[in-house]
Amino acid sequence: MQIMLDDEVRAELIRRERASSTSKRDSLRASIVLRKAAGARQADIAAELNVSRVAVTKWTSRFAQRGLAGLCDQAGRGRKPSLPVEKVEAVITRVAQPPPGRVRWSVRSMARAVGVSRHAVHEIWRRNELKPHLIKTFKLSKDPLFEAKSWDVIGLYLDPPEHALVLCCDEKSQCQALERSQPGLPLGVGHIRTQTHDYIRHGTITLFAALNYLDGKIISRTEEQHTHVHWLRFLKQIDRQTPDGLELHLIADNYGTHKHERVRAWLAKHPRFHMHFTPTGSSWLNLVERFFRDLSQDAIRDGSFAHVRDLAAAIEAYLAQHNLAPRPYRWHKDGHVILERIRRAKEAAAKAGVV
Repeated sequence: MQIMLDDEVRAELIRRERASSTSKRDSLRASIVLRKAAGARQADIAAELNVSRVAVTKWTSRFAQRGLAGLCDQAGRGRKPSLPVEKVEAVITRVAQPPPGRVRWSVRSMARAVGVSRHAVHEIWRRNELKPHLIKTFKLSKDPLFEAKSWDVIGLYLDPPEHALVLCCDEKSQCQALERSQPGLPLGVGHIRTQTHDYIRHGTITLFAALNYLDGKIISRTEEQHTHVHWLRFLKQIDRQTPDGLELHLIADNYGTHKHERVRAWLAKHPRFHMHFTPTGSSWLNLVERFFRDLSQDAIRDGSFAHVRDLAAAIEAYLAQHNLAPRPYRWHKDGHVILERIRRAKEAAAKAGVV
């Protein structure tokens, strides 16, 4: 049997033979056809590709009759589903109805309840994208001025005013100086780091931080507490450490210390300070929160501190290193997209009867 290939079909067969994304089965079939088209004998093809002569005959004949379509498996081939339809439906419908006394199903408990294997439950959940073990956190702000405040903050990010600094300000309170009860092993070849599950508390400190949106540098201060007195000290520090000729736009949350009457009186005497408050329950709009997460992961969470002084020194060292090569955090999300997602979330919550 002689097989003739045009350029387009030959190119596709070569792609199937060589592409790493092609299944081994399809690659083998393409190789058989290409060798037959090159004039190789059936026995030589079978020996080279380590297949039977029957396989060579089968795929060359099917290609000769139907072209590339002949190299595909016929519909209906393969193992038939072994689970009854009613059991599959039970796994899907009952996943949102946990048993009494439990908040969710596990693979094994669902398997016992329905009468199938845990592997079957896992596969059904996977195919239907059901993930009862995962939870996403959320918070819908009830601030009546949410939209106006959001646009105010987003506007500062996307179109910062000229001759001014945009500073994302907040305090990271209750930074705990935790000392592990026993020293752990360091990271090494063949084993991971270890630390004890228990610890000794040595007190807390509060970190005040102002993230410069333009260059990513941090103005910071550590205090024992975070009252309006300490917030005022931080505002005065910002005033000292920023050029006199620049307007200062501070983004902050609605914590009471930020709006204390003594704070308002001081701000009135320093008109270059302009306060922009995020909506209630929407601290995610403040980019300094993103920096706090990096600080926690890189310098605090896995540390062991025998005194609050040690914790403060670790934080200050991290901040000093950060300011040597600051990396700005940039806001890219469209405000309309945010508002639309929040609208849909509220509609879904109302439909579920949870608001």
